[in-house]
Amino acid sequence: MIALVRGEVAVRRPDHVVVLAGGVGYRLAVSSETLRHVPAVGKDVTLHAHTILRDDAIALFGFAAEEERDLFLLLLGVQAVGPKVALAVLGGGAPRELLSAIAAGDAKRFQAVPGIGKRTAERIIVELREKVGAPESDDPITISRGIDDPRLLARDGLLELGFPAQEAEQLLAVADGETAEELIAAALRGARR
Repeated sequence: MIALVRGEVAVRRPDHVVVLAGGVGYRLAVSSETLRHVPAVGKDVTLHAHTILRDDAIALFGFAAEEERDLFLLLLGVQAVGPKVALAVLGGGAPRELLSAIAAGDAKRFQAVPGIGKRTAERIIVELREKVGAPESDDPITISRGIDDPRLLARDGLLELGFPAQEAEQLLAVADGETAEELIAAALRGARR
């Protein structure tokens, strides 16, 4: 996997840059936020990268900061968010601002992004709120995966069963249980009442 590209900017476009490194030009899709940090053609640049392999292509995505790449990866984990939509979200501001919007539950900020409707914006908030720690004023952005959290797993399970995000949260707020399975069962019992 290509994780970092350092070299001379050969092409600079609104949605991608080409970086000449070791005689090879790497085309990296970038967000408008990253593009603001890319210097003019002929100057040196270092971009953190993420590689996506498909049957018909190898796609590279470039980021000015590791925090932006980490947020991109989290966004890709949200149902109905692909690489293009994730880049569009990242173009909405600095990673710290976006993480604060997620922590604050500001779905309207994400609805303003082309390609994201109300349902997807809410899904981003619900699925990522516990995974992102709200950054303090000078502290680095913290991203905790929360993979073993039974409440998070139960909420994801209820979403998969078709419950709206808000209802899933309400059902789990009063559900008792130690494991995700117990929490889901308790929430389903509560939904029948």
